Amino acid sequence: MKMKITLEIQNLKCGGCANTIMSKLSNIENISDVTINNEAHAVSFSYKNDKTLLEAKQLLHKIGYPIVGEKNVLATKAKSFVSCAIGRMNG
Repeated sequence: MKMKITLEIQNLKCGGCANTIMSKLSNIENISDVTINNEAHAVSFSYKNDKTLLEAKQLLHKIGYPIVGEKNVLATKAKSFVSCAIGRMNG
């Protein structure tokens, strides 16, 4: 059974960010229905189990979009700028 979650994330600025997040999360097995809400700084998706959810959270952090409440150091912010630029080029 799939569950749906909405996560408030940091560093989400624009459509480029959204494109990267959507692309990367959609590549994880057992994740579907990915949507991004730039105004709410949130990402929503369906997932199969806790292992898949953890993988998604780790990926978000890795590409520069940690969950609200997690550390958001300068290096993480820099990753989000790179991810954003890639999303703009590929979008």
